[in-house]
Amino acid sequence: MFQFFVRNFASRTNVKFYRYLPNDNFIDMDVFFNNMDPLLRMFWYIVIPASVLFIIQIIATFIGGGDHDHGGDHDHGGDHAVHHQFFSLRNLTNFLLGFGWTGISLYSTLPAALLVPAAFIIGAAFVMMYFVIIRQLMKLSEDNSFKITNTIGKTAEVYLAIPEHHSGIGKVLISVGGSVHELDAMTESGRIASGAIVQVIRVESDNTVIVEET
Repeated sequence: MFQFFVRNFASRTNVKFYRYLPNDNFIDMDVFFNNMDPLLRMFWYIVIPASVLFIIQIIATFIGGGDHDHGGDHDHGGDHAVHHQFFSLRNLTNFLLGFGWTGISLYSTLPAALLVPAAFIIGAAFVMMYFVIIRQLMKLSEDNSFKITNTIGKTAEVYLAIPEHHSGIGKVLISVGGSVHELDAMTESGRIASGAIVQVIRVESDNTVIVEET
């Protein structure tokens, strides 16, 4: 199946293969990449690590870091949080996925002058689509019976970086009772970056928790 895919890809993109591994069963990947047009090779070099990182993030979300409670109040800091999230590792991964796969898919269809801008636009669309999906999930998972005290001892993912030593407020996503909530968070230790996994150690107010990095 893989050999059929590679041969089909080669015929569509004019990539030539000059040698194969023993018994012609497997494509020599050095040849696969070295005989590509540099632009197409760039797209592959981007999309392979981005795809691996995306899979790792998905697995981590469902296994350990998936406590993303989005139901909390969104009264303040929302626009600031969204602004910062544009520069997160997750969004970089989403962008590179859209950019890379678009470049590979349309390589034989569009000229280079149009291919790169098109890939950039689709990459940005992937990021925006992620925001829309997350916001919809947050609305669907809203739980009016949520009690903030139930978060004590649970792990969460930092959504907006948390300033050090009680000097400011960040945001975390935490799962309680099957629903996801977004809460304000502070820490008594050093600054905690976006994307870090933290544990709630106590409740500060109705919508603010104190966390420490795990």
